[in-house]
Amino acid sequence: MNVYLDESGDLGFSFDKPHRHGGSSRYLTIALLIIPKALSHHPRRIVRQLYKKKKIPSGYEIKGCELSKEDKTFIARQTVNLIQKHPTIQIISITVNKCMVKDHIRNDSNKLYNYMIGLILPQKIKDVDRLTLIPDKRTIKVASGNSLIDYLKIKLWFDFNADAYVEYIPVESHTALNLLFIDWIAHIIWKNYEDGETDIVNILSGKIEFNHLFF
Repeated sequence: MNVYLDESGDLGFSFDKPHRHGGSSRYLTIALLIIPKALSHHPRRIVRQLYKKKKIPSGYEIKGCELSKEDKTFIARQTVNLIQKHPTIQIISITVNKCMVKDHIRNDSNKLYNYMIGLILPQKIKDVDRLTLIPDKRTIKVASGNSLIDYLKIKLWFDFNADAYVEYIPVESHTALNLLFIDWIAHIIWKNYEDGETDIVNILSGKIEFNHLFF
């Protein structure tokens, strides 16, 4: 089983100024694509279809913030079709309202990030024999002795009594189309909270699992 993860928003806590004008985002969304290795080519097809539709060279990386409403609608509808055809593919997300995070937690944002993943991922993969966790190399990084992979192993092995072998392989999203795909999904979900763009998220309702923290 492969798990691709990416996030949208940031882990800053500067709320004295508006977001995008010197202040931090009010929300952070982490999205995860949980997919059997044999089906990993399917989300990549959605990425390639959008590139072909927009006539953009494959070497250029389209980030979530560059997507038009039409692009995001296309991605959402194709994602619904994908999950309907292949129900073993799961997409789950968790969004934190950072304004509600207590001050002492803000001092180590990495623990918050790990905790968010620990809330939603282990129960989905506790029966998997072998797992490869694939984040973006350029994902949020802050100093902490409690790394994500160690935290995930602790949750799986001790809390869920799982014996899964867990690999951790960070790659750059422009070399892994499934990471680009989940980056787009994270951005679509985050925009729902940060900017009130609800119509596209509504397309995904019932197919993607939405979780919340400190709401």
